[in-house]
Amino acid sequence: MSNKEVKAVLKSAREAIRNKEYKEALKHCKAVLKQEKNNYNAWVFIGLAAAELDQPDQAKGAYKKAIELEPNQLLAWQGLANLYEKPNQTDVKGDLADVYRKLLELYESGDKQKWYDVCNKLVDLYHQEKKYLKVAETWQKLIQMKQEEGAEKAELHQLWKKMIQLLKDSTQTQDNKTEQSLLTAFEHAVNSADPVPGEDHQNLYKDFIQCLSKFPHESARLEKACNDMMALYPSASYPLEVLCLHFVQSGTLSEEALQYISKLLEMDASSGPGIIGFGVKCLQEKKYKEAINSLTEGLQKTSQCPAAWHYLAEAQMKIHKHRDAVQSCNQALEALGTPEGPSLQWKNLILRLKAEALIKIADADAAEEAIKALEQIVDASSDPVVLAVRGQAYLNKGLLDQASKISQELLLSHPDLAESHALEGFIHYSQKNYEQAERSFLNAIERKAETAEYHQYLGLTYWFMSDETKKDKGKALTQFLKAAKLDSYLGSVFCYLGNYYRDVAGDKSRARGCYKKAFELDGTDEESGTAAVDLSVELGDMDTALSILNEVTQKASPGTAKWAWLHRGLYYLRTDQPSKAVADLQAALRADPKDSNCWESLGEAYLSRGSYATALKSFRRASELNPGLVYSIYRAAAIEQILGKYENAIATYKEILKKTEDYVPALKGLGECYLMLSRAALDDYLDRKAVDYIELALEFFTRATKHRPDVSCLWKLLGDTCTSVHVISPTKVNVQVQGSLLGKNADKQMLEKSELLILGGRCYGRALKLMALPSIWCDLGINYYRQAEHLTAVGTDTNEISELLEKSLQCIKKAVRLDSKNHLYWNALGVVASCSAIGNYALAQHSFIKSVQAEQINVVAWTNLGVLYLVTGNIEQAHEAFKIAQSLDPSYLLCWIGQAFVAEKVGSYDTMDLFRHTTELGMHTEGAKGYAHWVCSTLQDKSNRNTELYRYNIVEMNAIPAAQVVLTKYTERNPDDASAFTMLGYLSEYLHLKRQAADAYERAAALLKDSEDTEKYYTAMQNYGRSLCALGQCDKAIEVYTSTPLTEFDGIVGKALAYFKKGLLQESTKAYEKALSVAESEQDKAHILTALAIIEYKQNKVDAAKTLLFKCSLKEPSTESLKALCTLGLVKQDATLATAALKELLKHEKGDDGIYERCLIASAVYALQGKNVAVQREISRVIHRNPDNPALWSLLSRLVPLYASRKAKGGARAGNITHVLDLNHGKEALLNIAVNQLAAGCHMLEDKKNNPLKNIQKAIHLCPDNPAAWAVLMAACHAENTIVCLNNTQPKQTDLEMTLVSTISAKTGESNLPRNYIQTLEDWCLCQAITSLEEAGKLSEAEALCTKGLKSYPDHPALFLLLRQVQCQQLLQSHKELPDNVLEELRKTVMASSTSVAAWQWLAKVYQSQRMMVGAEMCYRKSLQLASQQGSWHGKLSSLLRLAMLALEVCMANVSNDHWPSLVHEATTEALKLTPCPLATLLQALLQYNRKMGARETRRMLERVVYQPGNPETIVSVARWYLLRHLHAKDDYELIDVLIENAKANGDVRVLELNEKLSSSA
Repeated sequence: MSNKEVKAVLKSAREAIRNKEYKEALKHCKAVLKQEKNNYNAWVFIGLAAAELDQPDQAKGAYKKAIELEPNQLLAWQGLANLYEKPNQTDVKGDLADVYRKLLELYESGDKQKWYDVCNKLVDLYHQEKKYLKVAETWQKLIQMKQEEGAEKAELHQLWKKMIQLLKDSTQTQDNKTEQSLLTAFEHAVNSADPVPGEDHQNLYKDFIQCLSKFPHESARLEKACNDMMALYPSASYPLEVLCLHFVQSGTLSEEALQYISKLLEMDASSGPGIIGFGVKCLQEKKYKEAINSLTEGLQKTSQCPAAWHYLAEAQMKIHKHRDAVQSCNQALEALGTPEGPSLQWKNLILRLKAEALIKIADADAAEEAIKALEQIVDASSDPVVLAVRGQAYLNKGLLDQASKISQELLLSHPDLAESHALEGFIHYSQKNYEQAERSFLNAIERKAETAEYHQYLGLTYWFMSDETKKDKGKALTQFLKAAKLDSYLGSVFCYLGNYYRDVAGDKSRARGCYKKAFELDGTDEESGTAAVDLSVELGDMDTALSILNEVTQKASPGTAKWAWLHRGLYYLRTDQPSKAVADLQAALRADPKDSNCWESLGEAYLSRGSYATALKSFRRASELNPGLVYSIYRAAAIEQILGKYENAIATYKEILKKTEDYVPALKGLGECYLMLSRAALDDYLDRKAVDYIELALEFFTRATKHRPDVSCLWKLLGDTCTSVHVISPTKVNVQVQGSLLGKNADKQMLEKSELLILGGRCYGRALKLMALPSIWCDLGINYYRQAEHLTAVGTDTNEISELLEKSLQCIKKAVRLDSKNHLYWNALGVVASCSAIGNYALAQHSFIKSVQAEQINVVAWTNLGVLYLVTGNIEQAHEAFKIAQSLDPSYLLCWIGQAFVAEKVGSYDTMDLFRHTTELGMHTEGAKGYAHWVCSTLQDKSNRNTELYRYNIVEMNAIPAAQVVLTKYTERNPDDASAFTMLGYLSEYLHLKRQAADAYERAAALLKDSEDTEKYYTAMQNYGRSLCALGQCDKAIEVYTSTPLTEFDGIVGKALAYFKKGLLQESTKAYEKALSVAESEQDKAHILTALAIIEYKQNKVDAAKTLLFKCSLKEPSTESLKALCTLGLVKQDATLATAALKELLKHEKGDDGIYERCLIASAVYALQGKNVAVQREISRVIHRNPDNPALWSLLSRLVPLYASRKAKGGARAGNITHVLDLNHGKEALLNIAVNQLAAGCHMLEDKKNNPLKNIQKAIHLCPDNPAAWAVLMAACHAENTIVCLNNTQPKQTDLEMTLVSTISAKTGESNLPRNYIQTLEDWCLCQAITSLEEAGKLSEAEALCTKGLKSYPDHPALFLLLRQVQCQQLLQSHKELPDNVLEELRKTVMASSTSVAAWQWLAKVYQSQRMMVGAEMCYRKSLQLASQQGSWHGKLSSLLRLAMLALEVCMANVSNDHWPSLVHEATTEALKLTPCPLATLLQALLQYNRKMGARETRRMLERVVYQPGNPETIVSVARWYLLRHLHAKDDYELIDVLIENAKANGDVRVLELNEKLSSSA
């Protein structure tokens, strides 16, 4: 190929590249290279095309080949540069820089613009690689080129600024050439800036100065630049700030520097560097606090100044703020970063200062940190001072050996160094080698006398030295004074100076000044603060003490400054500011929650504030923390006493006395508690308990007076205790008193009421001798009055009574003279003056009025004034006085009693209401007797029974029980009031409290025995005889009746009744005949004839009894005689007579009176007639009219199981209603509920809370002596065991049969029940026990029990049948066929009990076991016949179901006989007519299953049993089992899933297991 052709091909290649046909271009170039291997253009074109085709390696190779061929040609270098500049080229920056440098060479003499462009690219490349020196050199070359070209000043200025931008990050490289290039750029830029001055120029200068400040060795240049800038910009503060920081950092402040600082602060007072500079100046001038304030403020604005932080730490060290100094040193180190050169010196200084501060903290952890800080100091081992500091750190950490080693080394190497001797002194001082320490510190002071610390420790050495030095603290004082002079901020020195002036010199004022100074210097010094406060208090300067405490508490953070809070709290407590005291003491406890004394003080504060509960908790906490704090325990008991928790207080007081027997406050507290308990018992009329408490109170008060006979209040309390017996009956007061109290040697002596009252007077007298208070004079006067009152009651000589009353009057007058404004004294004076023995009513009225005037709200005085008016016959004034008293305090009892007496005087209908109200307000003898009197009067008036007034006053207000209760309390307090006992007996009879009535009547008779009113005595004896007769004590009753002449009807009838109850029928007849002769009304005569008829019936003279009863009914029939006639008909099974008598009874007796007896008799007549349904309907009818009568509900509940057992659930509900209406029927109601639930088939699995077993257990708990309840318990246990057997679970009530039989036998033996009832109950229980044993499989025990029973009752058919059943069961268990003779014997046994449905069913079961199906059918039919005859619904249903099950068993055996399927259908149909019985439905379904297993009807019938709600689970489980088999036979998986879900929900494991078997087999 010729040259022309080569050129043409190259031209084609160029055209192809221009048209972006790079592959075509490559072809052309390769064609050229085949001819000319060294063709430069071809290689360049190949490089260009390959680069565009993203083939960088080929392009790079082509370009390099071209460069080899012609190194000074531009094209290849430009192509290579373009290739390297592509973004996908990495790791080629070095090559690119070489290319750029070559291009610069090639462009230098040619195209200048391209040279500049390449130069910029090269600089950017160097800048990216942080080759700042090459950046500087290249850029300086560019600027030089521009200068040679004659570029303008502005352009050059921009180039110098660009250079600054490029090199501004180079300050971290520590390259001097680069640094100089940067500074040169700054200088040229500053000099070339225009305009000057100007904002850009000023900012450029700031940057220049900032850059200079980063180079410590350019300080001269920095100062010059700052001065130049200040000359140009005199208002700019920046250069001054930089200069100030420069001088601070340099470590010296010259006059020039101080001028700069002053100038800066004048210009900008808030400038951080200026403030820092001022702080350093203050530090040099030893103005440490000002220095700290300035440096702290300056560093908040300019924090990155390590020297300033160092100076701050140094200032803090000077005033001994060591922890603050440590923090400042840490800030300095943080600001310092990674130091080099001069900064390293700063680091060493800071670390050393930090170590010194940590050592001053004197803490093991701080010492460890100090050692670490010292280890960071460069060349620390060559500095002896640093070594001495390290030795101190070791000493503080407890490393004595290391410290001693350093000390010895320093003493050898630097014997003239003060620190060496000081370290030795510190070591000796820590070991208490005071003499050696003294020498060391003296040596240190000799070498450095201006160090206050050495003088301080020398003073401490003298302070703690030998005994001689201890006596004379003069040397210590001298050194402390020198230390204080050298370092006025050394607080600990001032503290010891305070100790010296306080303890040695006795100068409290100067001591307080020293302590105050010490505390001002060190606010954490609790010892100084406490001492300053205590001395201020002692000197009476409370303002100073409070100011110190306020200052500390204001600054204190939560949980600190405990001592200040505690002292201020105690101050507030002393000055009666309890709320403030509480707040401060709580704050003190936050600092130390385990300070028992602080808790004790807090308790006192709470107590002063009236917060008793919290005070109690505080005292208890104090005693928990320190069990030895007896005072805290005592205060806790005292608070419990205040709160009325006397039992707790007594227990606490006794605990104190166990530790300290003679602790008088505890003895006093115990006595007060027992005294308060006695008063509470007296208020409740528990007099005997009150006497016991009084005796105990006297014991503890007496013990207290033995230890402190000089305390007046103890004698007063003794007087109060003795006087408190004045309300108690003399017969009950027998109190043991210690002989010492009586002035005798005897240990204890028994005192009666009069002696105790006299002793009380003597105790008051003793109290008066110790302290003649008006209150004690008044108490003494009242005591004399109570003595007189007692003597009047027992009937003593009137002269003695008058003398006592006079003394009483004089004592109370004395109290009034001493304190005429006390209303209590005036009231007491009025009471004494108004007593009948004195009768000075004018004085009494005057006293009561003065009492009212002294105290406006004075209900007691107004009431007493009312009583005075009432006694003197001024009814209206009495009413007004009582009225005012009521308005003042409506709950005050006595004013209401007064109003009741006023009402009684004027004959008001409100009298009874008022007396009743008094009993509601509280108990008082007058109110109690008054109310009882009015209740008894109302009850005796028979004519008012149907009036609204009677119903309200007696029935609705529950008057009889209320009156009986208050009268019982009255008779306790007044045992000699015969009329009260008579009323009590009368009310007790109404409440059927027979024993209480007899006791009351007996007491009344005893009191009236010797009285002149014989008529009252005879009446009381008759009442007593009647009550004895009611109790069944007939012999005693006859004796009582015989002891008095009986002429009146009531007495003779009572005696006749006593004879009758005793069984003396002849004597009773004679007495009744005598009563008949004196009877005046026909009603009484009818009652007598009825009683005589009953006597005749008792003698088996039925006809005579009928005659007498008919005789009663002919004239004026009484309901009692008709009831007796009807009852006679019932007993003799004479339905005609009973029905006729009932009709007559219903004619004559109407209304609610006797409704229960009429209903009972009517039900019994219906039962006699065989009308079982009518029995239940009759009771229900009567209940419908009288739904609030609990007796009728109880009767219904009792009779339903007997005559309407299908409605047993209703019977249980009736029992519940009975229980709700009247709790007195609770025992019987629970028993009836249990029986009804058993009849209804209820059990524990249905309801765990309401079931027969639970209810009968409650009934037995209420009445354990009822044998019927134990019998029902036996039935309930049997029922529960039967249920658990059906559910295949373990029975819970086992082995109870014999225990229950024995219990029932014991209970019947103790009761007075009729013999035939007891016999029936015992027979039933025996049979039930045998049945239970048989069903439990205990056949031998059952047989033994049968045999035992037959020995007692050989002709008992039921027992004989049970014996045969047990024996037969044993034979059946052997699985052998029974012989014919055995079967015949069993049949004869059942025939002997031919009326027993259960017996025929049992025989059928035996036949069934022997495969005698026809015989079994006949037996079941016989049982069905008997059940129908007896009207037994349960018997009929069970017989039908058993008959159906018998037939179904034959059907299931696939016996081809139509009789048995029809028998199943017939029996179940009849059963379903009786009741919707699920078992009957199941049996029908099983018959259908047996006939046509796969039929749809089979599924429907089984589903009806399974899914019908309420069906028993035992029945449902069987139906579910057969239904599952049916569904599997039909492969009906959808219904199977539904059935399995139902089984899972009901826990039917058997069905689930069957499903698994059927599924696996399928």
